[in-house]
Amino acid sequence: MSIILTDFARPRLFPREPRRNTIQDITPGQFERHLAEVPPLKVLDGYAPFCKLHVHRNWTSTRCLAVPITEGNRHLLRSDYEARTHDELPVLVRWFEGIEPPVAEYLVVILYSREQLAKEGTAITADWGVVGCMYTMEPEETPMAPVTMMRNALGVEEGGSGVALDREAYQRSVAFWQVHANWRG
Repeated sequence: MSIILTDFARPRLFPREPRRNTIQDITPGQFERHLAEVPPLKVLDGYAPFCKLHVHRNWTSTRCLAVPITEGNRHLLRSDYEARTHDELPVLVRWFEGIEPPVAEYLVVILYSREQLAKEGTAITADWGVVGCMYTMEPEETPMAPVTMMRNALGVEEGGSGVALDREAYQRSVAFWQVHANWRG
């Protein structure tokens, strides 16, 4: 099975101006080589048949992305309307500033099939394309943010995947993200 970074994921995981809350210590090429050469610890089913999650032990100094919200750090939460690309509608997001999360134990790589990426307007030469990566303490998926689930349900034309909203998964997502937030360095 061949895997390649998509143009969508590359600037988010490996921005031109390095950020502390992205993948550390390696280049995009080294990341792709590792995925090709080192089998994942396990493969999880994603939210749709075209999505797979490859769990790898973290081989970098990348820090956890989701952090529990506590009374001691709640004052460090920030929010704004943002779009992931210039073609998407901005949505409300929140994050921490000024915290130091632990180094992640696992990198959970989010893959979409070549066929799904073609439906979304992205042609790749590999079997699977990396669309994102979660940095976690457990070898499990972090719940997709509720707003991402909604965007996906809106369809490809709005930056989603066209997968209908799963009410139960959405409620699990809300329960997680009510008490966690991402951080920015």
